[in-house]
Amino acid sequence: MCDNGRMPEPIGILLTNLGTPDAPTTSAVRRYLREFLSDRRVVDLPRPLWLPILHLFILPFRPRRSAHAYSSIWSDNGSPLLHIARLQAAALEKLLRGEIATPLHATVGMGYGNPSMRCGLEELRERGCGRVLVLPLYPQYSSATTGSAFDAVTKVLTSWRALPEVRWINGYHRHPGYIGALANSVREFWQEHGEPSRLLLSFHGLPKRYDAAGDPYRAQCEQTARGLASALELPEERWALTFQSRFGREEWLQPYTDMTLRAWGGDGLERVHVLCPGFSADCLETLEEIDIQNRHFFLESGGAEFGYIPALNERPDHVRALADLVKLHLGGWVETR
Repeated sequence: MCDNGRMPEPIGILLTNLGTPDAPTTSAVRRYLREFLSDRRVVDLPRPLWLPILHLFILPFRPRRSAHAYSSIWSDNGSPLLHIARLQAAALEKLLRGEIATPLHATVGMGYGNPSMRCGLEELRERGCGRVLVLPLYPQYSSATTGSAFDAVTKVLTSWRALPEVRWINGYHRHPGYIGALANSVREFWQEHGEPSRLLLSFHGLPKRYDAAGDPYRAQCEQTARGLASALELPEERWALTFQSRFGREEWLQPYTDMTLRAWGGDGLERVHVLCPGFSADCLETLEEIDIQNRHFFLESGGAEFGYIPALNERPDHVRALADLVKLHLGGWVETR
């Protein structure tokens, strides 16, 4: 309670992630891809070059294939990414409310699709949140992800007459709670399935020219991977870092996940486990691309056993890490219990 007898103004926590189609259908995926691939942060090619490619060659054909992939992971709860994001927001809010005296609300706003960034911000405004902390759930910063989320939040706020105070978390690739939660998830998987011949740490890819232009993403992925390997006390020969989800014909960050798994299968590795540390929640790129497509690549090439280690999702140690990160950035805004 404030000195004047009124409750303090609540704080809003906006959890953001990439987004998802509304349904695993061709039309819904086309709407989603049109929005996603029109973002200048995501594809920074000159518009006169890119837009004809997008509208004449990608949007007429790719949505059908992508819809089939989405249908393979869709559940009764809908999109896994959105369902997990809502669970994360609810768990984070519950944990923080037990530790912070100042009222707060946590909600979700997606970069593309629904619920939109505007929807999330307006929900916090309706709840009276005059201060907002934006937490993009991308541990490693990239202009194409965290930078794009910043643009989306700013675009919404340009139309508001009264602006909230806003703070921003750029990333948490070396946060000890995050590294610890990753290590715990690996150890628990190994206790159930045994240790592998090799652990593959697969991060989302990025065009190589982004790295050359100064994007810190690759360096932060490497720091995360080395921090996790150190926590697990893994020697260099028992793990590797790769990049997945490349798109188009230009060169992306290497080594590539699919080619590495094919090579490992050809080398006769008996057991490989794959973890995707850059994904805070399971989604198309982990459940379909890694656990279905790349599983097939490894086994077809001669590998014997493939294991996918789930993303951190709403694990209590992951939520604990996010809560600690939030509390660090709320300094001066809140009273702790």
